[in-house]
Amino acid sequence: MVAPPDNDVLWARALHVTLNGSPALTGVSLGVRESEILAVGGPRGSGKTTLLRCLSGQLLPHKGEVWFNSTPVHTMGPLVRERLRRDRFGWIDPRPQLVPELNAWENAALGLMLRGGARRSARVAAHEWLERLDIGGCARKRPHALTQAERQRVAIARALACKPSVLFADEPTAPLHRADRAHVLRTLTTAARSHDITVVLATHDAEVATLADRTVTLLDGRRVHTVHLPGDDLALAGAGGGAEAGGASGTSEASAASAASGSGAGPGEAGGSGGAAGADGSDTEGRAACSLSV
Repeated sequence: MVAPPDNDVLWARALHVTLNGSPALTGVSLGVRESEILAVGGPRGSGKTTLLRCLSGQLLPHKGEVWFNSTPVHTMGPLVRERLRRDRFGWIDPRPQLVPELNAWENAALGLMLRGGARRSARVAAHEWLERLDIGGCARKRPHALTQAERQRVAIARALACKPSVLFADEPTAPLHRADRAHVLRTLTTAARSHDITVVLATHDAEVATLADRTVTLLDGRRVHTVHLPGDDLALAGAGGGAEAGGASGTSEASAASAASGSGAGPGEAGGSGGAAGADGSDTEGRAACSLSV
């Protein structure tokens, strides 16, 4: 095993996962820096959820390594990984998983109480996050009395109330209408930055990805990289504010499914940099070719 970089809170190397006889991840490597919001983009079925499950210790890769704060997750036993997920990680599903016998604030406080926190302080934290997500008035309602969007906000409040070191959000706005998405995502990203929470966000929505510091894209279980052909720099300069170099900038990179962003964060990446698409999401009129990392 090779120790991960010191500045990466999460680090994965050459992940291979097969589900139901089909490859779900093929040689995916990446690193996530502390307090970074990383978007994992790609179409449905590209391996985003599988990657998040591997990084969070829910699923062990068949090959490869996963590290959290320089500790190997892939060699941990089931109980140790369960404690890690309970104490250090938060998780938001595409569909809210709430306990039907508990009301909204009790569901939002559940993670804190499972950690052994006092009921009173857990209740205060739960109410705070329900208010910030504009559903404070639903605190005493049980899940069956809530709309789908309200249930999802309760699930998000539960994840944030625990102040996790890393929050994994798998299509967190999937059940929300467009009018609700912007507010919920602003709350999520603002909370992450103010509490120094690292976020790994899986999404197929390019608008959601723009809120992240950086985006990596998956396609058929592989990472996609943009390879610029000779002359692209001149073409981009002539376009007036086209792509900026990846890697060191740490800024958001908007991309279509066929053009990837992200650079040099993970080990084993060819070239160490990738260009972001232009402001209109194009790929410099087809001059930049996509490559798949293995």
